[in-house]
Amino acid sequence: MQSQPHVPGFTVRWTDADGDQAEDVRGFRRRRRNRHGRGLRGELMLPNLPGFRTRSERFDDMVLDSAERLQDMWGKQLDGVLFAVDEIPPNLEQLVATGNAAPMGSYTPGGRGEAPMITVYRRVVEQGSSTREELQDLVHDVVVEYTAEMLGVPPETLDPVYRRRYQ
Repeated sequence: MQSQPHVPGFTVRWTDADGDQAEDVRGFRRRRRNRHGRGLRGELMLPNLPGFRTRSERFDDMVLDSAERLQDMWGKQLDGVLFAVDEIPPNLEQLVATGNAAPMGSYTPGGRGEAPMITVYRRVVEQGSSTREELQDLVHDVVVEYTAEMLGVPPETLDPVYRRRYQ
């Protein structure tokens, strides 16, 4: 590397092996950030720590746990039912404009070779709870409510743990 006159701001000029000056001028912060082109050397969060999974992944796990609990209790009646998570309900702007409350989930009956689907809206459910335990209970209640609607039975008979906590 050839020496260059000092330039304010820690600017360094690089030369190639032939001594030709490189076009790239890199500041001190940029040079220190990704030293030698290696980038990050490992994961920022280990898989066994709670922060490894995102909020949406943990929410998906809560819905899956509730669906598995109902599957264990009701068995064949829930075979083929799809449980999905969506961020917000469709036409949310119209619901808010008319003053209606946003639904926490929905049930779509199956037909023409499609399986019935129960959808839980993550953002709406998250706003309805303040702690993680409340969120887990609320997710379970929403899954039970819409599964009961699908089966045509009262939610209390579907799962004895169910308590109507919302609406």
